[in-house]
Amino acid sequence: MKNLFDYNIDGLQELLLTIGEPKFRAKQIYANLVLGKAITEMTDIPNSLKQKLLEQFPDAPVKIHKKLTSTDGTVKYLFELADKNIVEGVIMTYKYGKTQCISTQVGCRMGCKFCASTLNGLIRNLTKGELLFTVALANRDCGGNAKKREITNLVLMGSGEPLDNYDEVIPFLKELAKPENLNVSPRNVSLSTCGLVDKMYKLTNEGLPLNLTVSLHATSDEKRKKIMPIASAYSISQILEACRHYFSVTGRRFIFEYSLVKGVNDGEADAKELISLLKGLPCHVNLIRLNEVEETGLKAGTNKSAYAFMNKLNEGGISATVRRLMGSDIEGACGQLRNKYVGGSNN
Repeated sequence: MKNLFDYNIDGLQELLLTIGEPKFRAKQIYANLVLGKAITEMTDIPNSLKQKLLEQFPDAPVKIHKKLTSTDGTVKYLFELADKNIVEGVIMTYKYGKTQCISTQVGCRMGCKFCASTLNGLIRNLTKGELLFTVALANRDCGGNAKKREITNLVLMGSGEPLDNYDEVIPFLKELAKPENLNVSPRNVSLSTCGLVDKMYKLTNEGLPLNLTVSLHATSDEKRKKIMPIASAYSISQILEACRHYFSVTGRRFIFEYSLVKGVNDGEADAKELISLLKGLPCHVNLIRLNEVEETGLKAGTNKSAYAFMNKLNEGGISATVRRLMGSDIEGACGQLRNKYVGGSNN
């Protein structure tokens, strides 16, 4: 379902002309959308125009359906789309500001064994306008306004594979970076992919200096195939070559995500193999203590084993850190809260 934020200012001007309204209203409408306002909340446009817009578009493309706050200050949202589909979002507070994690798809079709997002498959992609309004709405909920943006950083690591929704995600990021929008620089955006190599090359040529993050999670193609079906389409060597190309064009170091699964990829031999695989590359490894998802049967190791794995990588010359656990008491991992909601526990 198309919404108002799927249009940029030029597009809104053309739309207004088709319904007999003056073009200057486009900037007013756009400014209201950036503030996370629904059509009925726009106080600087006439009611007659609101009515015309409501005949074609939903009042708001996204609404906050549920909000949970963790003991560590992490905020998790269930966002309701206009067609009643539900996606998740998270706000994490750091010393440098607030980072929003957003979902790019309703569900996911990548099938990674450790992720709750993919349990019910892919329902549909989010549109550019839905993605923009998700950020605007969270920024508003955090107290942001036209003079002060609260959301400083963005990570595309929620439900869905961003590069599987390429045609909406890239225009979204370009629009978000505009001064008349929230002016979020691509340098403050991290995009996580499970390794869609063809799209990684395409992304490299977009002129967006993003922080490219690749979900690796294994040191061999054989082991990776057991937990990530995408490994049957793209090998680790192909992924590494795409990463090297990204660095050669953008000058941006890349990051590998590595979820530690007990007895699967967290042993001493795995650490040695990872060092051998990544030695000399301009990269960082983000180690993730597995958020256990009941349906998968995969188990997490201990904090001690995670830091021991990190120390082995560091000693081997690989930059690595263990990701800080945030929001675990509010089902902070991707897809967990939504999966519980669509499963019937939605109170």
